[in-house]
Amino acid sequence: MSQSPPNAIQLQSVGSQGTLATLPRPPDVQNPSSDSWASLSGPPPWGLSCLLALQHILVLASLLCASHLLLLQSLPAGGLSFSPAQLLASSLFACGVSTSLQTWMGSRLPLVQAPSLQFLIPALVLTSQKLPLALRTPGNCEHRARAQASLVLRLCGGPGCHGLELWNTSIREVSGAVVVSGLLQAILGLLGGPGHLFPRCGPLVLAPSLVVAGLSVYREVALLCSTHWGLASLLIVLMVVCSQHLGSCLLPPRHWRPASTSSTHTHILAFRLLSVLIPVACVWIVSALLGLSIIPGELSAPTKAPWFWLPHPAEWDWPLLTPRALAAGISMALAASTSSLGCYALCGQLLRLPSPPPHACSRGLSLEGLGSVLAGLLGSPMGTASSFPNVGTVGLLQAGPRRVAHLVGLFCMALGLSPRLAQLLTTIPLPVLGGVLGVTQAMVLSTGFSSFHLADIDSGRNVFIVGFSIFMALLLPRWFREASVLLKTGWSPLDVLLRSLLTEPIFLAGLLGFLLENTIPGTRLERGLGQGLPPPFTAREAPMPQKSREKADQEYELPFSIQNLCPCIPQPLRCLCPLPQDSGNEERGPSEPGETADLLPDFGDQCPQPSRGQSQL
Repeated sequence: MSQSPPNAIQLQSVGSQGTLATLPRPPDVQNPSSDSWASLSGPPPWGLSCLLALQHILVLASLLCASHLLLLQSLPAGGLSFSPAQLLASSLFACGVSTSLQTWMGSRLPLVQAPSLQFLIPALVLTSQKLPLALRTPGNCEHRARAQASLVLRLCGGPGCHGLELWNTSIREVSGAVVVSGLLQAILGLLGGPGHLFPRCGPLVLAPSLVVAGLSVYREVALLCSTHWGLASLLIVLMVVCSQHLGSCLLPPRHWRPASTSSTHTHILAFRLLSVLIPVACVWIVSALLGLSIIPGELSAPTKAPWFWLPHPAEWDWPLLTPRALAAGISMALAASTSSLGCYALCGQLLRLPSPPPHACSRGLSLEGLGSVLAGLLGSPMGTASSFPNVGTVGLLQAGPRRVAHLVGLFCMALGLSPRLAQLLTTIPLPVLGGVLGVTQAMVLSTGFSSFHLADIDSGRNVFIVGFSIFMALLLPRWFREASVLLKTGWSPLDVLLRSLLTEPIFLAGLLGFLLENTIPGTRLERGLGQGLPPPFTAREAPMPQKSREKADQEYELPFSIQNLCPCIPQPLRCLCPLPQDSGNEERGPSEPGETADLLPDFGDQCPQPSRGQSQL
């Protein structure tokens, strides 16, 4: 490993307890394994920003292809009156719009919006209810459909194509459920619901949710990797080597000067910052040289995909609103909201920012709902929500520039305008997508485990809450899938609602953790809430200086041009604006002056009593 030069700006790895070096460090406290790109030199250059955005696009592609592939495979073999690439393009366009809004005036965190797998389970339940009786056998249930990989769809251009009406009705009904879920999320956000609930979600609520979020997609990852375990293993090994073993290698040799007025140079850790792009490119080339074309037939139809189109509502038909779609939409809204709140906490934790304040959570959820409404109106069978794998990518790269999130939104909208270009994402071999999804989900899982130390994990109360929430969240979905007769009430919409909610692992983990955490007696210190400090993760936020707290709080505030409009907002919607007393009083967290949301900062002043040999700010 190469040693850092004296003028390289340091950045500690996730979970480290060192001090944040804003100035050159003495040799005795250098840690070359935890170097990263400068956090205080402003946004990264445009070239590096584009490469980081491309990596997030690759991670988004794994979710996009996995969700659409599993949904299309769950439907009976039939015909399509349009290219599957147009479904991908409509989803990408909605994701781009939602990502731009979320980063600009939503939660203000660099969160990429993607077709979350929390929309997939209700969609599979809905389509399984739509199957004809002759086809609705145990092998065609939603949990079997997730493991199937044998159906091949056909483009249908004539009115006599068998199954065309069934296909269109199923897709329209799922799109209707997405619209309903988006409307419910937007209403919840506008009413301030997330802002009222989030302060009660301490480490014992958020940490089990993150653990379950990391574990709940292992079936999908295994399905993608099983198409060629050799390529998947090679990709995973390369990602581990680039991000961990070669993470401290300083490249390129020619230093980059962050500002024309600065006399220092910043070394870019290319292997760590490109630990997704480099392995994907290498394995993709190896796959091409070996002649391995592992592309799903369900998503390949290049002859029908146009080069340019303008997504607009009712492109194929309006979403179909039925009682079943309403029930599935309610389930989607609750599951996606739970997942998104966990993403907010996870992203803030990785960026070393305070816990998101109530107004940021409410704005973020309402704008995610608008993104899902747009996706449903465009005919997409998947809504948009904050992506756990993309947040895991931030932790893997140890870089979360807000500029990169803006670029991801623009790139997604550009791909959404060209279905032929969007279909290029489907040419990535499935084991490559599975490997990327597996490594990023592992980061989410590990961050969830690291959050347990914020509470008194030796407490019998906390041990029970953690174990019970995680185990039951993984057990109950399997139980209700195998014994679906327990959820048959005789009314189809109610069956869809119960089967959707009770088979959502993240929703169950969040619900069980929230109920147990707020009903079982325990002190605030035992629960990890500190003494008199309500936000989550207060145990590490208390020692922050007042100036740093105020600077970090500003990362969640609205842009200045929009803040001027807050006095004009009606009183019921004032929950979307920060209160005057919020700054520096309620939301506290480790941060430093500068663009803390533009790159992963460090636990600057975590330790109230640093060692004598440790440099201090």
